[in-house]
Amino acid sequence: MPLLTVSNLQKRFNLEAGFFASLGRFVYAVNGVSFSIGKNETYGLVGESGCGKTTTARLLVRMYEADEGQILFCAPSAESAEIDVLRLKGKALRQYRKKVKYVFQDPARSLNPRMKVYDILTSGARWSLDKGERKYLKEEAASILEETGLQKADLERRPVEFSGGQRQRISIARGLLMKPDLLICDEVVSALDVSIQGQILNLLQDIRSKREIAFLFIAHDLRVACYFCDRIGVMYRGELMEEAPAAELYKTGYHPYTELLFSSVVGRGAPRPGEEERVNPKSGAGCTFYTRCPYGEKRCRETHPPLIEAAPNHLVRCFRQK
Repeated sequence: MPLLTVSNLQKRFNLEAGFFASLGRFVYAVNGVSFSIGKNETYGLVGESGCGKTTTARLLVRMYEADEGQILFCAPSAESAEIDVLRLKGKALRQYRKKVKYVFQDPARSLNPRMKVYDILTSGARWSLDKGERKYLKEEAASILEETGLQKADLERRPVEFSGGQRQRISIARGLLMKPDLLICDEVVSALDVSIQGQILNLLQDIRSKREIAFLFIAHDLRVACYFCDRIGVMYRGELMEEAPAAELYKTGYHPYTELLFSSVVGRGAPRPGEEERVNPKSGAGCTFYTRCPYGEKRCRETHPPLIEAAPNHLVRCFRQK
């Protein structure tokens, strides 16, 4: 049974903001996304900025509320029935959020500059643990900080005293303190130098091996995702365009958008779609990638392609594979 199963997840935002904005015009940030993450598996969501991957991740921890769809969670320690995440409330939701933790893209904004590292790591845990467990928090925080490559003495320092890579290590340590089953890493290396990116990726690999936890790894660099992930879903304008094992996707990416991501020439020679094309999509509308696709045909403009199995465990949303 998968650790997390996402089915037909949808989230839309009103296109116009403000109290007097008109209603009925929407941007479909996540449009019918489905995938699963196995225990101790690393699943990647890859795509350009604005494709909906971060919104998808935030729906998983209920930072946003989904309009439609289902999210089922089954903790490794619980061999019984899955939990319907979208129905959780109160204490049950807090318990779920202990098991699924989120590491943000920019540690400079997600770490309170006025707080010491110890308070950053433990502020959430102090509300979640009972009195008997809280007395071991300092030892646990020091141990996890050392596991991420920092020192116990760093507990008394503030984020401004650290480099970008060190701040990201603090963010990872904060996520690990509650011993989660799933760690969501939202563009955790995109703002770092290449050498530091490698260090953080190797750290995450070590954590995965030692703790046997699953990852949802969000990135815009498909090559980095193929290095780190077991399976990858490629997103474009709120939809999953292709999903395959990372090694296979690296060798054989079927979808034209995947080809463009690999070739690093996304959008060159093709018009970029505007937000207006995402407003109120009609049933049976064409492929969302049609305006940028070098292989577009008439049926691509008129009919929406389904997500089909082009090869074993390899899904693609493109008529070329039929």
